[in-house]
Amino acid sequence: MRPIPSLIVAAAAFAAGASHADAVTDWNTRAGDFIAEAKMGTPPAVRLMALVQTAVHEAVGDASARQPDASARGVAIDAAVAAANRAVLVKALPAQEAAITTAYKATVAALPEGAARATGVDAGEKAGQAVLAARADDGAAGGGEPYRPHSQAGAYVPTASPAAPHWAVRRPWLLARPDQLRPAAPPALASAAWARDYNEVKAYGSKSSAVRSADQTDAARFWEFSLPSIYFGIVRSVAAAPARTAAQNARLYAAAAQAMDDGLIAVFDAKYHHHFWRPVTAIRNGDKDGNDATEREAGWTSFSDAPLHPEFPSAHSILAAAVGAVLQAEIGNGPVPVLATSSPTAKGAVRRWHRIDDMVQEVANARIWEGIHYRFSTEAGVTMGRRIGELAVAKFGER
Repeated sequence: MRPIPSLIVAAAAFAAGASHADAVTDWNTRAGDFIAEAKMGTPPAVRLMALVQTAVHEAVGDASARQPDASARGVAIDAAVAAANRAVLVKALPAQEAAITTAYKATVAALPEGAARATGVDAGEKAGQAVLAARADDGAAGGGEPYRPHSQAGAYVPTASPAAPHWAVRRPWLLARPDQLRPAAPPALASAAWARDYNEVKAYGSKSSAVRSADQTDAARFWEFSLPSIYFGIVRSVAAAPARTAAQNARLYAAAAQAMDDGLIAVFDAKYHHHFWRPVTAIRNGDKDGNDATEREAGWTSFSDAPLHPEFPSAHSILAAAVGAVLQAEIGNGPVPVLATSSPTAKGAVRRWHRIDDMVQEVANARIWEGIHYRFSTEAGVTMGRRIGELAVAKFGER
């Protein structure tokens, strides 16, 4: 993933229509900016946002319960949201402490002094510390047997370290265990399904593709970005609806954040279990898969650089579907607001959807157009993501 300056991320969020709906939404945007500035990888960034939004959810509930005066409750909630964000972000991003603290102080200083503000600050600090303590041993720090490259003794293998192999043994938020939704193996290499999806990505995902349309290329470039802010922009489309409360949005963001984090736990479990090859490897070795319908192209190159982890299933697809399931439950049978978000890898361009399924399908298709996933891998990711999103809905409740 390309490093993205925080100012570009902030500008992109504004372009997507990020309004100052409430403290929960505003601080979610700020947290995304701090994460981008820290140049975190996607798995730890998604985990951090789950910590942040869980703490915010707990803090809002506590501040509301401790502030009986309805007229002052908003002050307590705003202070709680800021304090919870600061408590988690400073611990995770010590190099960003000065900027985080400055933003926190500005938020608190703008609130009226008094018992409500003090109550909120206390609720936020306690919630942040409690979540950090509860998740300190969730496995994100690694440990155990390190990743071993697959090789015969004496044979060269690329020396770049694969991404997040230990994510497969992390403690989930929603799943009973990381392998709970592990999909069956990809299609056999001798099968017609393998040949079909091999040839699709070969044609549409090549850097020099003659069949990928201009809009498909734009979507591919757009979804090269994988930090959580691109998905929280979509969540914001729902959170910014009129008459929503901070408590509703705290719950919504927490559900989406935990679903995304469990999505990556589940997908890395499956990736390192199946250890399936990327299209760039398969297509350059198309004469070795035992399938006469897959012709080799020795110099084939994907439109986007392949991530440094196994192919199956698609992580972006699982994230999109998990968020989509949470949003669908939130909307219920009501009208779907225009969903929108922006992408720094597309120079801040904004894409919009009128149906949640259209957003999910675009993400899945984009990974094929980027040349880094097969269709069966995106389909497996979507199925897993929807089930994880449903678990988040069951935990946090609908609306």
